Amino acid sequence: MRRADFSYELPAELIAQAPLPGRSASRLLACDGATGTLRDLAFWDLPELLAPGDLLVLNDTRVLPARLRGTKPTGGAVEILLERLTGDRTFLAQARSSKGFRPGSTIELPGGARAEVTGRAGDLFEMELDTAAEDYFTTHGEMPLPPYIGRPAGPADRERYQTVYAREPGAVAAPTAGLHFDAALFEALAARRVEVARLTLHVGAGTFQPVRVDDILEHRMHPERVRVDASVVDAVAATRARGGRVVAVGTTVVRSLESAARSGRLTPLEGETDLFIYPGFRFRVVDALITNFHLPESTLLMLVSAFAGRERVLAAYRHAVAAGYRFFSYGDAMFVLPAPGAVAPREAA
Repeated sequence: MRRADFSYELPAELIAQAPLPGRSASRLLACDGATGTLRDLAFWDLPELLAPGDLLVLNDTRVLPARLRGTKPTGGAVEILLERLTGDRTFLAQARSSKGFRPGSTIELPGGARAEVTGRAGDLFEMELDTAAEDYFTTHGEMPLPPYIGRPAGPADRERYQTVYAREPGAVAAPTAGLHFDAALFEALAARRVEVARLTLHVGAGTFQPVRVDDILEHRMHPERVRVDASVVDAVAATRARGGRVVAVGTTVVRSLESAARSGRLTPLEGETDLFIYPGFRFRVVDALITNFHLPESTLLMLVSAFAGRERVLAAYRHAVAAGYRFFSYGDAMFVLPAPGAVAPREAA
């Protein structure tokens, strides 16, 4: 498979630059991977697509204000984008400056703090702050809006680039499928007797890294921290027993659940995952997917294509473009059912 197999044309004006006033006011494109049927809906219609006894699985990661701007001792500008915290004061980050960095380089930061470059880890920099890293980013950092949003982060983004159920700090990008949910929608889902479970995957800045190789099998994912508790395993088992479906809210939930089932059976998981899902993958846990629209040639689009079929997904994207859907993090959403053969027999779950 080639990277270009996952390309599509997108007018720039369809890239959402800000959220709608209401979280659940977005549009929802329902795509059946088995039939190719498409339906134009509102996100508020989601409860009608679910059945009593279905299980929604959410990613409860909380986005840290992960972007810092500082200066070198020479006065040169530096931009730091946190990848993940590695200790009380240490972290991995992407960093940009006019002349690069060497181990031992120092960076002056807002509030009188200082960071030192201590090493490299692939294309990332190892850094250490002279103060507690999580607290410092929370106080002085900017929300890390994606590069396709052509404006600075503002005060409103601290709330809107965050799900209403976020509680575990550590992500540097939002699990954006969850941005559409609000309290009223959760009440409607509860009235529909839809169950909810939560796991945690701390999305890293690597989620925005493009696939640079032509043969996608050569691509390597940045590891991300994940935790799938026994309560999630039990909730999935109970859902299977009552004949319900496991509905993943976002690609991060898909990767978390399928990482926890790589042995052939869903078990608790705490550690890191670098699972890359592309067409040919068989899904052991997920029965349906709620997701935003993703960038051309991205690993996220490849995951959705693995689930619903590349041709079906690209046809849905062409429809969404023609119908004026809003794309990417602050855009609209899809409800996706799997293509034939994408889901493993459920006795293997």
